[in-house]
Amino acid sequence: MVKAQTNVPKFQLGAGIGTFIYFGDLTPTASGSYKTLKPALDLFASKLLSPSFALRANLAFGKLKGDDAKYNHPDYRQQRNFNFTSPVAEIAGLAEWNVLGRNYSSRGFSPYLFGGIGYSFLKIKRDWSHLNLEYFGNGSELVTGLAIDAQHSLPKSLLVFPVGAGTRYYITDKIGISAEASWRLMSTDYLDGFSQAANPTRGDHYGIYSVGAVYRVGKKNTLACPVMKY
Repeated sequence: MVKAQTNVPKFQLGAGIGTFIYFGDLTPTASGSYKTLKPALDLFASKLLSPSFALRANLAFGKLKGDDAKYNHPDYRQQRNFNFTSPVAEIAGLAEWNVLGRNYSSRGFSPYLFGGIGYSFLKIKRDWSHLNLEYFGNGSELVTGLAIDAQHSLPKSLLVFPVGAGTRYYITDKIGISAEASWRLMSTDYLDGFSQAANPTRGDHYGIYSVGAVYRVGKKNTLACPVMKY
């Protein structure tokens, strides 16, 4: 019997670039608004707890945008012409589960799932100045709903629940590259500034797609695992 050792640092720093994607009342499908993508910066620091689990602190910065005018179908979107923008700054604490238990592997692919809790800071600017009132009519549900929305205060910060998946590929025991997709669950329909005038039964949320680099730092963590030798 011999001992096989894996020896890598137990702290990780990472940075990624990618895009924020908005899901809500101003998107034509549940897959999100791909015509209004905005850049995102993702930063993280994590500590490996075991071959399968890690804790991670995450910072994300970017911008969200939705715009009816980007879509021709259904036809009413060109007449409604709602739009919004908002910068986003998010801080979150996450738990990662390494699917293959490869946190301490020094080379190769390392896929993972994650979830946690965070806080997003926003500055939502909504615009309905190009609404075609003649198309909808003064007594329509949209106009009535817009009057309600106009009186509704917009969130300046939101409690969010990030969930997602990704993979890292370690080139050396310290350096790797990564790709990640994540979504934010939240309990608001005013991320885009509209609810009653659009679709009050459909909540809003956003996600981040990113690619980046990972660097392992700190003291190395040595695991000694007995291996049968024949």
